[in-house]
Amino acid sequence: MHSTEIRILSAGDVAQALSMPDAIDAMATAFRQLATGSASVPLRTPLPLTAHNGDSLFMPVYSADSSLFGLKVVSLLNDNPARQLPFIQATVLLFDAETGRALALMDGEVLTALRTGAGSGLATRFLARKDATVAAVFGAGTQAETQLEAVCCERNIQKGLVFGRNPHNARRFAEKMAKKLGIQVMVAPDSSALREADVICTATTSDTPLFAHEDLKTGVHINAVGTYKPHAREIPETTVVQSRIVVDQLVGCLAEAGEIVLPMKAGALMESDIHAELGEIAAGKKDGRQSEDEITFFKSVGNAIQDLAAASVVLKNAEKMKLGSTATL
Repeated sequence: MHSTEIRILSAGDVAQALSMPDAIDAMATAFRQLATGSASVPLRTPLPLTAHNGDSLFMPVYSADSSLFGLKVVSLLNDNPARQLPFIQATVLLFDAETGRALALMDGEVLTALRTGAGSGLATRFLARKDATVAAVFGAGTQAETQLEAVCCERNIQKGLVFGRNPHNARRFAEKMAKKLGIQVMVAPDSSALREADVICTATTSDTPLFAHEDLKTGVHINAVGTYKPHAREIPETTVVQSRIVVDQLVGCLAEAGEIVLPMKAGALMESDIHAELGEIAAGKKDGRQSEDEITFFKSVGNAIQDLAAASVVLKNAEKMKLGSTATL
């Protein structure tokens, strides 16, 4: 009987093995693969956990370029924060495509946060104004942390603003991120503060828009990553239809992104109004920002190629750094 050795990596191992700059570079590779068709990414399968006030998502992916395939199972449990548990619970499995051998089992919560933030970092690279110095974040959880970190990797951000429903969590976020990033981070006093922001990241579970279009600064770039359901949106319709729209994957956003689906149903937006997939810009097939004054809008519902690309870097670095443990199957 043949045995297989698999590496098991904790949340701490994943965080140690994947820096944000490396994660952003991995996302450039991932989205290029998506745009050029070298990655196979079926639409994720949702499994409603109705009795437990949540959902579980099954996300398979295969990359011909890396000869890897993987599966992420991510569960979003709305009651978890009250239990002092993370809202997102996730696990990633990585396999060798040539042999089918399992290579790694790793925590997916940290991986998801890092790759989601890195996706926004990549979008910021191509779409935000070069002179951006102020970033605003809606949300005060782990996802919001990696959003701000990634934006700071791509632009010379000097000030961060956090908008959060819970004042205590918002203050804690501001203190933590100011120390981590070495910039001024403060809780936004009111909606008018949003007019300072050159880059906005939304990482919430809100079903309704988080701000008014009139609160936006000319030339702002927006990364919207929080909602993933066709009835929900963090961004006002007016903002979306007046923006240069870039998505992580067209088919995914047409099925799941309320910011795209709802205006299309209302007749305010057509598929042809979507400028590009992020991978098309990363591959040089389409342009990014066209003018200093335009609003640019990146919508991501998440894609399993991001997980695969990030997980492959994690495994490579973890083996070099001798992180985690191994088990024989």
